[in-house]
Amino acid sequence: MCNFAARNVKIMRNKVLLTVFLLISALNSVVAEESDNERQAKRIFNQTYQQVFGEQGAALRYDVNITGIYKTKGKIWFKGKKSKFEDAKTNSWNDGTTVYTVKRKKKNVVEIHDAKRNKSDKYSGKFKFEPENFIYSIANDDEGLLITLKAKKGAKGIKEVQALVERNTYHPIRLRIKIAFIWTTIKISEFQSGGITDEVLRFPVEKYKNYKYIDKR
Repeated sequence: MCNFAARNVKIMRNKVLLTVFLLISALNSVVAEESDNERQAKRIFNQTYQQVFGEQGAALRYDVNITGIYKTKGKIWFKGKKSKFEDAKTNSWNDGTTVYTVKRKKKNVVEIHDAKRNKSDKYSGKFKFEPENFIYSIANDDEGLLITLKAKKGAKGIKEVQALVERNTYHPIRLRIKIAFIWTTIKISEFQSGGITDEVLRFPVEKYKNYKYIDKR
């Protein structure tokens, strides 16, 4: 009787060990799959990021909607520290040191700002991006590939990014950015990577030679 009980205990123990082993194997497979997915997401996101912010420069049309707070659309060109943008209210040029801003409601006036302390830019400082602060994943979408970045525990600033990119070129189509509980949606069109010359980014002083210049540095 004792031998029978001992044999049953041994069989049950082996079944438990086998179950645990199978669970561990399954978990390892899932972890490996997630790891592959994250590596793919990082690789594609980095390729998109470099197309936008690489040394070659880029240009795009944008349509921004900060839910319930702010909407704007326009076009932006940038290369390195230099940039230019146009929207319904403003034209602005940034040569990396000085920002020249022409506001349509202030006729014949050019405002000059320090590029490092540009108070006229209310939003860009809120979107500081640190790639290592996120966990990446990627999934198929009807419009392309959807890359999701979720902030790691304790990370400050941006909580989540959803980047929709073209399937073959990895050109950006749409970004959704979450800060606190507020989502910002940025629709992107007419994307161009490279071919951005210094002349494109230069403030055309000759066009505004008769304007009044107000130095706000």
